[in-house]
Amino acid sequence: MADNTNTGTASDVGADTGTSAGTGPGAGTSTSADTGAGTGPGAGTGTSASTGTGAGTGAGAGTGAVSSPPTSRRALLLAAGSAGAAAVLAGACAAPATTRPTAGQASASPAPTRAGTSAAPACVLAVRAGAGPYYLDVGLVRSDITQGREGVPLQLNLTVVRVPDGCRPLAAARVEVWHADADGDYSTGKDTFLRGTQITDHTGRCVFHTIVPGWYAGLAPHIHFTVRPDTHTETTSQFFFPEDLLTKVYTRPPYTRRTPPRHPNTRDSRYRAAGTTMTLPLTPHANGYHATYTIGIT
Repeated sequence: MADNTNTGTASDVGADTGTSAGTGPGAGTSTSADTGAGTGPGAGTGTSASTGTGAGTGAGAGTGAVSSPPTSRRALLLAAGSAGAAAVLAGACAAPATTRPTAGQASASPAPTRAGTSAAPACVLAVRAGAGPYYLDVGLVRSDITQGREGVPLQLNLTVVRVPDGCRPLAAARVEVWHADADGDYSTGKDTFLRGTQITDHTGRCVFHTIVPGWYAGLAPHIHFTVRPDTHTETTSQFFFPEDLLTKVYTRPPYTRRTPPRHPNTRDSRYRAAGTTMTLPLTPHANGYHATYTIGIT
């Protein structure tokens, strides 16, 4: 069965100057410049440049054992300038790691990664993707969408947030999901399996009970979703799965009715483009898995 292949675009050192013969590793750029401190490797390029830590630990560093000519005013100014630059760099490196917002991604801190899972960023803009040819507006508000379909159970815990508002949780948003069954088939016509809608609560959360989807048409296994914060706007995208987990799941019935691909994900250009952001972080749960993911919208 075919799906659309449109890929969502991302919605995604200064050195000290010393005339001393001694060489002290990590020699700082403060007082060592006029006390005989030698030039140390990496001097002025790390945090030691701004704090002077490690000064005097190398042979002859900062001990005055080796005489040096009087330091010129120019040398002192250069040393001070290097220390200031190093301090700025050290401050930048010490700040919390963030990603500069670009189209498709907001500042985020990655979640811890457990063995056999992938980490989902805490707050990112969903990478937009098409709804595909199998979208149906069935209007079924329900949490359990399996409707008797067999497969490895999956509990999907979603939180919707407004990224421009500091990732504020969004209440009363409609979240709709749909995906293929273990045989790679979508419900069509009067069938409605593996489709459903939930309304986020006051914390922006909703839960779906479903199964891990099968593969089809050379595409990475995925779950489509659409978020509608109101009647005028919507964000449509899709979730992917860690490939190592898929290969495990596909050794279990009912997926074993077919021969699975060796690499379910990497053959799909859409996964290569958006998988880093849109892959669900799965952890074992009962006889299946559960995933917690925060969907960021504008």
